[in-house]
Amino acid sequence: MRISRSQEQWQTIIEDQQTSGLTIIDYCQQQQLSTSSFYALRKKLSLSSGNFVRAKITQQVELIEEQTFITVTVGKANISLPASTSVTYLSQLLRELIV
Repeated sequence: MRISRSQEQWQTIIEDQQTSGLTIIDYCQQQQLSTSSFYALRKKLSLSSGNFVRAKITQQVELIEEQTFITVTVGKANISLPASTSVTYLSQLLRELIV
């Protein structure tokens, strides 16, 4: 005898199988469900569910990160270093320039 189930009932069945720890075959045997019906409804529900949202790129924006520099001026000389320069290197450089 064929049992008719609503989409909500199938959604619950599919969620129960996922949390059961059983394979689909074992779950369907235990619940006396047709595995082919299970797979067909799972596919149908995954296509119609709101879990997937197709996005469309309308404008591509290129990000340009402006680098900041540390500038050291000694007399007429200017030294520019990236802001990410290590403190250790910077302190050694300053020690050498001041001596």
